[in-house]
Amino acid sequence: MSNISTTLESGKPRDVSSGNSKAGGRGLTIAIAVSAVLVAAGLALWAMQLSGGMVQTGMRNLDSWGLYITCFMFLVGLSAGGLIISSVPKAFGIQGFGGISKVAVMTSIAATVAAIGFVVVDMGQPFRVWELFVYSNLGSPLMWDIVVIGTYLILSCAYLWAQLQAEKGKVSHTALRVISVIALVCAVLVHSVTAWIFGLQQGREMWHTALLAPWFVSSALVCGTALVMVVIMALRKVGYLSLDQSHMVRLAKLLGAFVVVDLYFFGCDLLTEVFPGGSGAEVVSMLVAGPLAPYFWVEVIGCAACAVICFVPSLRTNALLAVGALLAIAGIFCKRVQLLVGGFQIANLDYPTVLTPMQHTSWDAGLSGIYGQLVYWPTPLEFGVMLGVVALGVLVFLLGVKFLPLKPAEDSSSK
Repeated sequence: MSNISTTLESGKPRDVSSGNSKAGGRGLTIAIAVSAVLVAAGLALWAMQLSGGMVQTGMRNLDSWGLYITCFMFLVGLSAGGLIISSVPKAFGIQGFGGISKVAVMTSIAATVAAIGFVVVDMGQPFRVWELFVYSNLGSPLMWDIVVIGTYLILSCAYLWAQLQAEKGKVSHTALRVISVIALVCAVLVHSVTAWIFGLQQGREMWHTALLAPWFVSSALVCGTALVMVVIMALRKVGYLSLDQSHMVRLAKLLGAFVVVDLYFFGCDLLTEVFPGGSGAEVVSMLVAGPLAPYFWVEVIGCAACAVICFVPSLRTNALLAVGALLAIAGIFCKRVQLLVGGFQIANLDYPTVLTPMQHTSWDAGLSGIYGQLVYWPTPLEFGVMLGVVALGVLVFLLGVKFLPLKPAEDSSSK
């Protein structure tokens, strides 16, 4: 079958020969191989971490969570956003986005696998996963999150399977709609539970707020929609999907709306903190002009630029939409850094315990030295393990693209 070249404005990529497993060809195979190598390297670095202990990381008692949990929060948002984008049209019987539902669910599955991977590497020893269930405390929000994440992964796989079976006529439209509703509820719930892990911690200035759960959900919608847009653009570029530009414009408008809502929530939280009589002026100062200022301004400026790109028709070219989506993803990641690292920056009590080198890298500088600068920064080992876990998620997605029929049914039948 001949290739069909189209203009950038039309948004229709070149056609490719039929056969879902053949799409991507040699390039997809190379990408899978590179991802597998990075996963192997990450496993080797994780083995080093297991042998030498968590002291090899930049985390200490005063900063007991770091890059791993930040990435966990971020990837849970990516997964929830992708599943919501896929399930909402089917759940409410509205027009979808050009048959991207299966691809969106596949991104959700891949992100969830990587998120679970970060939980495992953060626990210090793999045997603690077993102990987590044997000695579980069902009254702990941490345990709620583990249960919901596991259920969420199983449900995402079941939802993708149901969509594939529905295309073959083996699952009814009503059954698929019921599954879509359940998937939508679970997607919202998984991010709400993750938010409650932080929001129920009364001792942390940046965490203890009822706004955290809706704020997490809005952030998930932003980065999940942005990720789906970037993935769809990449698949269009290589000829895997044929998607009309009008669907990308609808996704862009939706992304712009999500970004504005997320910035609104952020503004509400900042105003509550800094308003006279509020107790969070120190928090706002740390964000705006303190050690976390780079992350704060990247988020605000990046998300604002994304909204402008999404709402101004003349700026909705494929290149700028890709830039806007990446800015939104980077902004939400910076928000996760602000939340987690910032929550450890402000001491709740003066001298809550004896400071030693094993608790803090600047223990001999006193509290002013500890909290006068950014406390936590990941070690090279943490960055290496992070790259391996992210590569695992990428590998899962690429394998899905290679071996599963993720194209819209009408595209496959017409080739």
